[in-house]
Amino acid sequence: MNNIFEFAEACLHQSHIKAKLALTEQAWQLSQQETLSFMSVTEPKNIALVTFPEKPILQAPRYMAKRKLGTLEGRQAFYHALAHIECMAIYLAWDMIYRFRGLPDEFYQDWLQVAYEETLHFSLICHHLQGLGIDYGDLPAHQGLWEHAQDTADDLLGRLVIIPRCMEARGLDVTPVMIKKIESINDKAGKAILERILQDEIQHVKFGSKWFLQQCEQQGHCAEDSFKRLLLKYFKNVKPKGPFNHEIRQQAGFTSNELAWLEEAP
Repeated sequence: MNNIFEFAEACLHQSHIKAKLALTEQAWQLSQQETLSFMSVTEPKNIALVTFPEKPILQAPRYMAKRKLGTLEGRQAFYHALAHIECMAIYLAWDMIYRFRGLPDEFYQDWLQVAYEETLHFSLICHHLQGLGIDYGDLPAHQGLWEHAQDTADDLLGRLVIIPRCMEARGLDVTPVMIKKIESINDKAGKAILERILQDEIQHVKFGSKWFLQQCEQQGHCAEDSFKRLLLKYFKNVKPKGPFNHEIRQQAGFTSNELAWLEEAP
């Protein structure tokens, strides 16, 4: 196998996490060797057919364990939730590749880099979880991130706004705060993981900004107006709540006007 869309289909339509990690690394290595094909010869399957692992059990957010870092159980819940976010991020990166065809090779190379880096994050957190006495899947999780992917399955601009430029961008706001909290409990390994994730996520959101701007220009849309319109469309006229980290978001491609609009009262 040397076609990126075949890799994407394999990763999205089988449930074994270890196989998914291995396939992602294989695709990344082929891309680095410039032997990966970006030719689309088949149509993507319906997003409803994407397959997830048997564990963790998926429940509503109100059933999630408390993430208080002062207790072992709270730290387990915190890192388990983080592992689940990174696992979903692997799916989201591969689905960005798989679902949207006819784009420049660079688009697929960028999102393959995202998929690969998300597998590294996931593996680091899982190793840290094992040091806390549990494995990924031992606690329940929720499916909110994937629901956004389902909502935007036929809308590339919507996907770029809602996933990298909204949900992932939220990590740019909250991760620096989390790093300080982790530092306060002397969790040096956890702090290093979060610092690595933050640096990579800046680039991931930047990819979202880059391709959103490129697609808006190609389609003749005003990018700032489209950002506002699509965010309100998919969030049912409710803007995300702050606080927003202006400095890091600007590094990731947000404009001053976009940030000012996000800060405005509804």
